[in-house]
Amino acid sequence: MNYSIIVPVFNRPDEVGELLESLAQQTFKDFEVIIVEDGSQRTCKDVCDQFAGILPLHYYYKENSGPGQSRNYGAERANGEWLIVLDSDVVLPPDYLRNVETGRKEAGFAAFGGPDAAHPSFTPVQKAISYSMTSFFTTGGIRGGKAKLDKFYPRSFNMGIRREVYRELGGFSKMRFGEDIDFSYRIVEAGHKTCLLPDAWVWHKRRTDFRKFFRQVYNSGIARINLEKRHPGTLKLVHLLPMVFTVGVIGLLLLFCVGVCLYGYGEWLDGNGLRPTDNMHQGVGLMLCVLAILPLLLYSTVIFFDSSIRNRSLWVGLLSVPAAFVQLMGYGLGFIESWWKRCILKQDEFTAFEKNFYQ
Repeated sequence: MNYSIIVPVFNRPDEVGELLESLAQQTFKDFEVIIVEDGSQRTCKDVCDQFAGILPLHYYYKENSGPGQSRNYGAERANGEWLIVLDSDVVLPPDYLRNVETGRKEAGFAAFGGPDAAHPSFTPVQKAISYSMTSFFTTGGIRGGKAKLDKFYPRSFNMGIRREVYRELGGFSKMRFGEDIDFSYRIVEAGHKTCLLPDAWVWHKRRTDFRKFFRQVYNSGIARINLEKRHPGTLKLVHLLPMVFTVGVIGLLLLFCVGVCLYGYGEWLDGNGLRPTDNMHQGVGLMLCVLAILPLLLYSTVIFFDSSIRNRSLWVGLLSVPAAFVQLMGYGLGFIESWWKRCILKQDEFTAFEKNFYQ
């Protein structure tokens, strides 16, 4: 058997049904599916039972331990030469496995990954979040695609690896978040080649609202410092951009507040008949407000028009503006917190929203 597809699941039976339906439509058939239920209260066993006669499907239930350890659990029971790890919230185009098969025959590598996209049926919020995670204007280029800002490392929403390499490296670590990048680093550090297969893309639903999305990117920012501690030298300039953006936005907002205060002070002076200093205060205050708001408006306008064109929807374009700010600032705030705790206070590895992130 060529491929074992491993999917950890936590309280997402509906999404698993869509994923299994897309697997049943694959034009390349030499694969098995391993579903690992990670201590869910709402299991997907009934959904899996519906595909028992359609797919070579194996369902396992285990106590909750996080996605990384659940993938390892599935890998121990896999029969394929290649292990493909997918998130439960992805849907595959019909030629996904055929494109993987073609790609791996054309290039010698031990692990691969592919990009992701938004399906037309996704909600406007999901499309906006997908845009923010894949756009050049939000550092999305580091996640996968033909043009990136950093060296490519496979991510667990769409990742494949030779079974013997997986076992050689011991699979995913016990990190609760960032474990997929940690695994990719260990693959490369062990001397194995990784490859991006642009044609092996998936539709990725991601989070369904901005609150859950913030939790995701906040943990990603924390994980970046944790990863640097585990793999010194892997922190690159591109990983600092969300932090710089966050500090910049906070600085501009503070500048705007100073401008408002100065303008209000000028109004107070004017109301008390104190001239001409009131005009000076009002002028400086107005100038500071404009200088603070202009960069934010310019960036928001770029995001709005670019996303509107890409998604052919003004509404998705509008939603992409807050999605972009959540993506960059959520990551940036998590990065800053982790840097302070781990690099300044010398605390141990940690993860925020650990208990409720996967709800």
